[in-house]
Amino acid sequence: MNQVCYRHPDRPTALSCTRCGRSACPECLRPASVGQHCVDCVAEASATQRATAPTVVARRSVQPVVTYALIAVNLLVFGAVLLQAGGTDLRDLVTSSIYSHGVLVNGAGFENEYWRLLTSGFLHQSVPHLAINMFSLYIIGADLERVLGRARYLAIYLVGLLGGSAAVMAFQDGTTLTAGASGAIYGLMGALFVLLLKLKAPVTTVVVIIVVNIVFSVSLPNISLFGHLGGLVFGAASAAAVIWLPTAVLPPPKRTQAAVDRVGWYGLLALAVIAVAIGSGIGLGESL
Repeated sequence: MNQVCYRHPDRPTALSCTRCGRSACPECLRPASVGQHCVDCVAEASATQRATAPTVVARRSVQPVVTYALIAVNLLVFGAVLLQAGGTDLRDLVTSSIYSHGVLVNGAGFENEYWRLLTSGFLHQSVPHLAINMFSLYIIGADLERVLGRARYLAIYLVGLLGGSAAVMAFQDGTTLTAGASGAIYGLMGALFVLLLKLKAPVTTVVVIIVVNIVFSVSLPNISLFGHLGGLVFGAASAAAVIWLPTAVLPPPKRTQAAVDRVGWYGLLALAVIAVAIGSGIGLGESL
């Protein structure tokens, strides 16, 4: 029996797709690394390839709305604290109820006040502290948001923040007050490192920036090294959950965009739960 093209029954052909085995005419076949594939197999392979990870190309036309919103929230919170405290010195700031009920406190038995793991990341201890963090957030965050998309970018920011707080509660000695967006910003640095690895782009610059910042964290007083390192680790892990985890756990036939997104969000949720568990497990107790 003469074979005919599966898309054009009026065209006899002796050719076939080396992937699905269907008979196809030359018009319906495309060269492949091994043999030739029909146009439907080519389209299916392209769709699977596109769904293996989120898009990692910066969309310059997209405004970094989340980055701007985070900066605005930090500025508004600091302004509210100043209005309550009546001064910019740390000794003044602690008189603000916003600051005292939101700052992260370890070593003082603050139990069940788990919100401090999150709220401390939106408080700052001075104008220079706020200015440096917001400038860093804009420089690092704007392009990351364009690449990762707003929802994933915000999730990575928050997981980095929680990871930094968790590390402070787990490893910081003595009784200390910790505040600032540094943990979240270090989380973005970790995410940027993972993203560059995915793109096979040079990572020297970001590694140097991370190392220099860690040196400053060690050498300068009143800097939370554990908060920075915790944010860095959880931020890198968050980016890995979004970029690498789906391809690691999903076989190629199941790598639809919906499945890839779902696995990435499961990974982010798991990291957030781990961070909260670490932070709250140390114990937070009476109020200030």
